[in-house]
Formats: sequence, C-alpha cells, structure tokens
Amino acid sequence: MTSIENVRIFDGERVISARTVVIEGHKIVQVGGKTPNGATVVDGSGATLMPGLIDGHTHTSDDGLKNALLFGVTTELEMQGGGHDPKKIDNRDDLADVRSAGTGLGAPGGHPAELFPEGGPPGVPTGADTEDGSGPPPDEGVSNPQEAIKLVRRVVADGADYVKIMIEDGSTLGAPNLPALSNDTIVAGVAEAHKLGKMAVAHALSVRAFEQAIDAKIDGLVHLFIDQPADAKIVRKIADADVFVTACLCLNRSIMGETGAELAADKRVSSKLSKEWLDTLRHGSLNHYPEGNFDDVLGSVLALHKAGVDILVGTDVSVAVRYLGGLAHGASVHHELQLLVRAGLTPAQALRAATSVPARRFSLKDRGRIAENLRADLLLVDGDPTRNISDTLSIRDVWRRGARQPGH
Repeated sequence: MTSIENVRIFDGERVISARTVVIEGHKIVQVGGKTPNGATVVDGSGATLMPGLIDGHTHTSDDGLKNALLFGVTTELEMQGGGHDPKKIDNRDDLADVRSAGTGLGAPGGHPAELFPEGGPPGVPTGADTEDGSGPPPDEGVSNPQEAIKLVRRVVADGADYVKIMIEDGSTLGAPNLPALSNDTIVAGVAEAHKLGKMAVAHALSVRAFEQAIDAKIDGLVHLFIDQPADAKIVRKIADADVFVTACLCLNRSIMGETGAELAADKRVSSKLSKEWLDTLRHGSLNHYPEGNFDDVLGSVLALHKAGVDILVGTDVSVAVRYLGGLAHGASVHHELQLLVRAGLTPAQALRAATSVPARRFSLKDRGRIAENLRADLLLVDGDPTRNISDTLSIRDVWRRGARQPGH
C-alpha cells in the first residue's frame, strides 16, 4: 500500500480539496483522509498528482509503449497497427497500455500508402502480424461496401477495440487524386462497426472529409481539418453530431513542415529519448502541406471547443524516421498539451483532453480520473500544470496499474 500525501490533486476534471491518494495493488483505494497505518508514504509537497495521460492517436510498438510510459502516458490508442495482445500488455507494467483499431479501412493504393516511399519505414517489417506490431498492415484496401463489411467483421473478430476508416483524397498530403473510398463504402463500414457494437472513427484532414464522415454517422474524427479555417457551418455540424475531434496539432505542424526541435531542446525531453528518436524529433517532419496556416488550425480548435465539441489529445506518432518526424512517443503528448493551451484552452481544459475526456469517449471506465476503485495509473509532476501547462514535463513519479516506475 502506498500513500501519496500533501499533494495537489487534479482528478481528471478539476483540482479537488483532498490532499492524499492511497493505492493498493492495481487500484486507487482512497482519495482524501488519513494515511492508513503501515502504508509507504510518498511526499507530494510542491507537486501535482493527475491521472496517467492518454494519447488518443498513435501507431505503436513495444518501443513506443516503453517511451510513452517514461513520459507519464499510461495508455496509447492505436489508430492502425496490429500484433498487440492487449491482455498480455495489460500485465506488463514496463509498457503503457494500448487499445487498437487493428487494420483500418482504406482504398487499394490509398492512404497511408503515399507516406511510405519504399513500401514502409526503413528497417520496419510490413505486416499487421509482426511481433511488436510496429509494421504498417498490408495494403488490403476495400473497393466496395461488401468488402468493407467483410473487413470490419474480420478486424472485430481479431480483437479490434474500434474501427478506423480512411477518408482521404491526398490533397493535404502531397498526393492529389489519391485513391479514396466511395461514400457507399464508408457508410457500409460505419454501419457494420455499429452493428457489431464497435465505435467507428475516421481519418479526415479536410472539411469535405469531415462532412462525409459525419453524414456517415461516424463517432469521432481522429484528426482535425487543415485545408481551411473553421466556419460557423462546419462548427455547428460537428457540434450537432456530438462527435469528438482528436486535434493532433503537433502532427499538423509536421505536415506543414515544422519539426519538434523546440520540444527536443527541453532537457526534460532530451534526457529520456534515444539518439534515434531525438534525431526524428529535431530534424524530421512530413512537410506535405507547407502552404497550410497553423494559426487557422489553432483557431479551428478553439471554435470547436467553444461550441462544446470534445477535443482529445493525440499525436499520430509512429516510428523514428525523419519523413514521419517531428514527433516522439510520450514526449509529443506534452507538446500537444502546450499547443492546445496556445490555441486558447485553459491548462485544465487541455489536461481533461488527455485524461477524462478520452477515457469517457473510448469507454475506458477504469482510468482517466482519480477516484476510488479505478486503476492506479498516475502521474506526479513538480509544480502546477493547471496554471503552467509546461509543468507536465517536470515528472517526479509515474505509476502504471499501481506499479511505481523506476528512474524518476
């Protein structure tokens, strides 16, 4: 049993009056009150305790999950991949937990094929059944509604936690006229996911793709449109549909040619990453849409937030290669939090976007908040990130399912 005392507590929604959290085994067993006799005491003076962070958009591997945990990211939501055994990973307290869409629905030769000039990232095997799940899945694109239904049934049978659908014509990814799914195929894929009790989420980077996804009854958008600023019409359509948007702002910067060099310059980041990941962060970017206006993207986030749309933190980080770069597992979640605050969210609102909001939207009922009987996925940081969002990187301790992580 461990008691974290004298600590400011952000419970996933707000700062609460309690100053003590007790964990035993895998769970939080007490919030507030006196420390039980015999408990190991952790003094949280000058620090803030919050739920472990959730990255709402990744493509991951054991290496990625290990790095994520170093930065207090205790859950990654994978948006295409495979090879993960969630139950096996759930019992490994040296890795972040993971949920996955498995193989996404896309057109033959369509997204994400244009991102890989030689069929896949250098040194990364292709195939969804690679040992660590790091390789992109094979290009099995679907050409019609019947094929979409068949693939949805297969990925759900294989254990997908939700279904991802690619709505992408390549216009913002340097690949105009990229093969894309027909509208009927998208509608069929979403409907089949719902029939099987799964949420359907969409890759979409344009206003047109957003509208198409919403008309197909999608549950969430795991990107933000970057081809134009939000206007009242699209904001209202998104809000009325009650869908969530995972903004992936650090990814959008990368698409527009920016690197993560500023983040890498922070010693709280550079001290934890390998040379390979630091190189990717410092020097890499997708750079497919340099004509984009990032200030417009920030404005779109704020407009959606003000309209009541749930905004989630996500990075779209994958592997350590420069042409997919400017991002790093774990570290970029903190960058995303900073960018949400830059967009106009308060620090507390940004923190919700990485804790309670993704937990609610993805039905992760055992995490994302600090409350009794929930998983003891916890992050202890020096300072007060509800006032200064950069304090999330001042990591003092991380607990994953109650296991205190070494090296902090």
